[in-house]
Amino acid sequence: MRLLVVNADDFGLSPRINEGILKAHVGGVVTSTSLMVTAPAAADGARAAAGHEALSIGLHFVDDGRADLDDPVQVASSFELQLRRFRTLVGRDPTHVDSHHHVHSASPQRQAVFAELVEPLGVPLRGQSGVAYLGAFFGQWQPGVTRVRHVQRPFLMQLVETMVGEGMTELGCHPGRTGDFKSSYTDEREVELATLTEPGLREDIAALGVELVSFAAYETLVP
Repeated sequence: MRLLVVNADDFGLSPRINEGILKAHVGGVVTSTSLMVTAPAAADGARAAAGHEALSIGLHFVDDGRADLDDPVQVASSFELQLRRFRTLVGRDPTHVDSHHHVHSASPQRQAVFAELVEPLGVPLRGQSGVAYLGAFFGQWQPGVTRVRHVQRPFLMQLVETMVGEGMTELGCHPGRTGDFKSSYTDEREVELATLTEPGLREDIAALGVELVSFAAYETLVP
């Protein structure tokens, strides 16, 4: 089986980001999202997602600058606070865990600490847990330099065809509406949204023998 989770990061960043992610789910191929519980529109996002049962929602851990992420005790405290906030907003545990700017995987030591924190939840941690992570669907690999083709359909289909293997793969993405937040990655989000909602995309992915799933399918892969 070739299973693909299309996961939208930055849920909760702003109302228009939330709007775009939900549009990419309802009218496109996004099957999962990761909630920034410390972001301004986190509560708005959680409320808006409540009616979308097929959308898996994970914790997008954020380095808020108040903890030394190389100190396991401080990491544990910060993680617990954000996990508690997630449970309050969403009403259940996250279906997966990842982090803003991949801070959880900045070093082997951090990876080990986060893996230990996530293990009791029984959900995948990005880059570990046997779920391959594919992050190449991104339009700005150099600061200020946009390569739009990397977030358009031909490149996306190439990634799916050549990089999604047996088992479960997570494709990271950042779709969204813009205009109500500041970021170095803005216009690219609109392009991603347009790509991920193009007519026939779901069918084209299926034709490659790849099944779109949410992180709910992870439970079936765990012995």
